[in-house]
Amino acid sequence: MGNAHFGLIGLGVMGENLVLNAERNGFSSAVYNRTYAKTTEFLLGRGAGKQIVGAETLEDFVALLERPRRILMMVKAGQPIDDLIATISPLLEDGDLLIDGGNSLYTDTERRVADLESKSFGYIGMGVSGGAKGALEGPSMMPGGTRSAYDAIAALVGKMAAKVEDGPCVTYIGPGGAGHFVKTVHNGIEYGIEQILAEAYDLMKRGAGMSGIAMADVLRGWNELEELSSFLVEITEVCLRTRNPEDGGDLVELIVDAAGQKGTGLWTVESALQMGVAVPTIYAALNARVMSSLRNQRLKAAAAMELSVNSNLNLGTPADGMAPLRDACILACIASYAQGMELLREASNVHQYNLDLAAIAQIWKGGCIIRARLLQRIQEAYGTHSNLENLMMDPWFLEQIRTRLINLQQVVAGAAQAGIPVPCLSSTLDYITSYFSGRLPQNLVQAMRDCFGSHTYERVDQSGSFHTEWLV
Repeated sequence: MGNAHFGLIGLGVMGENLVLNAERNGFSSAVYNRTYAKTTEFLLGRGAGKQIVGAETLEDFVALLERPRRILMMVKAGQPIDDLIATISPLLEDGDLLIDGGNSLYTDTERRVADLESKSFGYIGMGVSGGAKGALEGPSMMPGGTRSAYDAIAALVGKMAAKVEDGPCVTYIGPGGAGHFVKTVHNGIEYGIEQILAEAYDLMKRGAGMSGIAMADVLRGWNELEELSSFLVEITEVCLRTRNPEDGGDLVELIVDAAGQKGTGLWTVESALQMGVAVPTIYAALNARVMSSLRNQRLKAAAAMELSVNSNLNLGTPADGMAPLRDACILACIASYAQGMELLREASNVHQYNLDLAAIAQIWKGGCIIRARLLQRIQEAYGTHSNLENLMMDPWFLEQIRTRLINLQQVVAGAAQAGIPVPCLSSTLDYITSYFSGRLPQNLVQAMRDCFGSHTYERVDQSGSFHTEWLV
């Protein structure tokens, strides 16, 4: 019987950093990698002199761990996880616990929890956010599964997680795939905010002709504001300030404008469509990445159309922090969070996750990619009104919309006239004005549906369903 407190499978950058994090916090560890040479390299390098032992086979790895075993799997999501579970399960005993720390589809996690729990094993699907640095220094962690399985790792993850003023950035999320669902939505919000900042950059660059340093100075000012202070604004400033070592120019201007995605943004949008939740800002961010991938087509189309960009845009000035653009970005970020939280609220109802939205906002305040001062306001909003239908209806957020909406309208209108696409900003404007509109034109849609398909409609002046023989 071994005595290592914690086991890790998968020595990629995230895996290495997480096991070093655990060891630093007093948990001796055993590690296994499919390629043993990688294990040896780690033990002779970053793992040297630490309470970490390696194993060449899964049998040896399992034997190194104290009972009940706690094993974190940091391997590629999908079939590789299923294959690993099938291989290691015969080596486990009652009460042993597997933890999937990757970005798995939450429905896969639901299936695995049910299957493993039926065999008397514990299974946790745990979202981990913070990138490589966060994994080492303290990430935000979103574990889901049975409460008893979480209790078995609570001390471990409580020590490993990032810390903020009101506690560690980890909590029990809920049953089944709740942890991975929350991480998926986290990533959807991340997509939105990244695209919002990219659109702000594009407007300042092409609309106002600003240099990287000038834009970085604006971002530095934004990061001092409660409404925009965040990790993503911070690193956007860094990216814009970084020089090309060869000629001293803006390095960002040499990067190909085609962005990738790993699936979580798509899963967010798919889940929202399935549950009937509007997430237009997040969808626009996903679609912007899809459009960016069509780079060869876009270059041909740009040459054929020869659209000119009108730089006569009122975005504000560096002296006032680009106030209209700043306000537009504040509202778009609020919308991205609001859409994500609404999707979590609906998923909690559909899947009976019993999600605590205030607690989720709390664990996102440190360690993770979307950490921001705004999350304190989000935590307070849901802590005060746990049944809040939409974050935008909280008094503080409502006041932000009321005072800043005119600048969002101005920026979106100006961008359209200038010929600069702003999908997230324009989708946010549509989202806000639609949500706060007492009348939308879907009454005509319902009339058309009844006209061509006899789908019936409801009336505002009478109860019941109605059908009309429309004159065609």
